[in-house]
Amino acid sequence: MKKTTKKTKSRIVSAAWKLFYEQGYDATTIEEIVEESHTSRGSFYHYFEGKDALLGSLSYMFDEKYEELEDELAQRGEGSVETLAFLNHELFEMIETSIDFELLCRLLASQLTTSGEKHLLDRNRTYYRLLRKIVREGQQRGEITRRFSVNELVKHYALCERGMMYDWCLSRAEYSLTEYADTFMPGFLKTFRAEEREEGPRAERPGAASKL
Repeated sequence: MKKTTKKTKSRIVSAAWKLFYEQGYDATTIEEIVEESHTSRGSFYHYFEGKDALLGSLSYMFDEKYEELEDELAQRGEGSVETLAFLNHELFEMIETSIDFELLCRLLASQLTTSGEKHLLDRNRTYYRLLRKIVREGQQRGEITRRFSVNELVKHYALCERGMMYDWCLSRAEYSLTEYADTFMPGFLKTFRAEEREEGPRAERPGAASKL
């Protein structure tokens, strides 16, 4: 039942953002979303109070992308640092080709002003779970530095991605987000690479895990 529920919600979210990208948020109706997702009005209102509630579902769509990519990672057989660069490229390419720019700006702005749950920072998201897994395995294989804890490195990576998204929005998409990241991320990720004769990871500071 839980899997069916997730699948229904996923279809609604995917259909909504597809229509938002193709015809704009204001021009898209709930009826069109229901038709595109092959669900029902009852199902729509079971998950969302209205169309505005879908604006907070973008992180859910990002996580759907990461779940798809997770299946590819083992087949690629790349190192951990290269895997992080690959995930960044795929996410940013999805943003540029299927996410309405104005809605992304609205979402990021809302995360700055909301006093409630900041879903982009939710540690239980697939995003954070997958990043922790990649970094942890990279440290175990000696590919990623152990001078910082897993949670600290994941925080650094997430900060870098959010910073690039915010700057892209501030610049009104005057450049390609994907192309810029493809040139910037390799340099940034060099700081993640392990050096010879590194000491073990620093002890986790109290509360560090909750501040991703």
